[in-house]
Amino acid sequence: MPMSPPADRGQAVGLIIFVLGLGTLLPWNFFLTASEYFNQRLESNITSNGSSAAKDYNYDSWMALLSQLPLLLFTLLNSFLHHWVRPRLRVVFSFVLIFLLFSLNAALVRVPMQPDTFFSVTMATIWFINMASAVLQSSLFGVVGRFPPRYSTLFMSGQGLAGLFAALAMLFSILHSSSEADADRSSAALGYFITPCVATLGTLLCFLLLPHLEFARFFLNKHQSQSVEATLELCGPTDKQALENGSKHQEANGKLSNEPEGGQERSSVLQVFKKIWLMAMCVTCVFAVTLSVFPVITLRVRTVYQDNPVWDKVFTCVCCFIVFNAFDLAGRGAPSLVQWPSKESPLFPVSVFSRLVFIPLLMMCNVENSNLTILFSHDCAFVTIMALFSFTNGYLATLCMSYAPQLVRSKDCETAGTLMSFFLVLGLALGASLSFLLVKLV
Repeated sequence: MPMSPPADRGQAVGLIIFVLGLGTLLPWNFFLTASEYFNQRLESNITSNGSSAAKDYNYDSWMALLSQLPLLLFTLLNSFLHHWVRPRLRVVFSFVLIFLLFSLNAALVRVPMQPDTFFSVTMATIWFINMASAVLQSSLFGVVGRFPPRYSTLFMSGQGLAGLFAALAMLFSILHSSSEADADRSSAALGYFITPCVATLGTLLCFLLLPHLEFARFFLNKHQSQSVEATLELCGPTDKQALENGSKHQEANGKLSNEPEGGQERSSVLQVFKKIWLMAMCVTCVFAVTLSVFPVITLRVRTVYQDNPVWDKVFTCVCCFIVFNAFDLAGRGAPSLVQWPSKESPLFPVSVFSRLVFIPLLMMCNVENSNLTILFSHDCAFVTIMALFSFTNGYLATLCMSYAPQLVRSKDCETAGTLMSFFLVLGLALGASLSFLLVKLV
């Protein structure tokens, strides 16, 4: 007899998965929004004759590239090795490594260094942080893929909140440092980087608590026989429709048998990819478009109200980072209310690829020293484009990550989640590479 799933008492598992999403991206989002801090430390370089000469380190593009390469390589590695190393070990090791590296980064705030040395150390730190983040994010997407679709939305929403939280912290740091001495600015920067350390430890504790909850054990137990009917008793209306549609889709394609999944072998990575390839391509396109212009191009957009020193100082933080992360978070949460287009609709890939229009739109905003014709010079135009750009990023990415596990058997959900994580990172890497070309064009 199939076992009926227990209730998620107090939505404890949902809250933990939301926190896991938050803790997965919070550390890196602090790095991403702290580009002003890093650029200030790289502003000048002392030459051999004692004079000061400006040196262009192209920090933002190198940061994007050297963060996405380890993400791509180690997410791919995790896609093939996740069957041999337990998720618990992979996740715990990644959290500990991220905590140690961010502690090192916080310590460097008060250590005087030559710009060349500081640049090299920072790039190495970025590489290893993202190496650990690749294993962490890929492993957690695989774990979350075993739960009903609503929990994938919660995980993605947590990741969206991480960006917003980091952007708000950046705004507070800018406002605080504007009237403080250099020593106090160092203290503010130190606290700014210690925050991810605390968040990482808290997220690790939440992950260790997850297997002790009865609801989580039901879905995390690989050898437990599950039935669609039993799962439907637990899920909300959106999850019921998604699971029923997934079952009908598999049945229509001859992929759903009456044999209990506990007696079936897990599909190979290639077999799973053949079922989710469209969602994989879509999530790659979504993030490739996003990272090709954000933040490398959007950072260079300037306000038309430069005679207002306060607004000029916070413009980039508010209109670039806070607007992006706020609407991205709204987009990630929207699939819990409505999921359109459906995964079978031809409009879904069309809507994904239509986001390419945002690349020229953002490049023709009021970019500093632009070589292109500026069509959208006003701040309101830039904010409107950024809002649509970020909302569609969060909404379509969440739909991709939620739809993919519905296209495979529940035994293959972890593999599907891990593969989708790889293609998400592939999109980030492609976008980071494309940003080098777009910076030269602007």
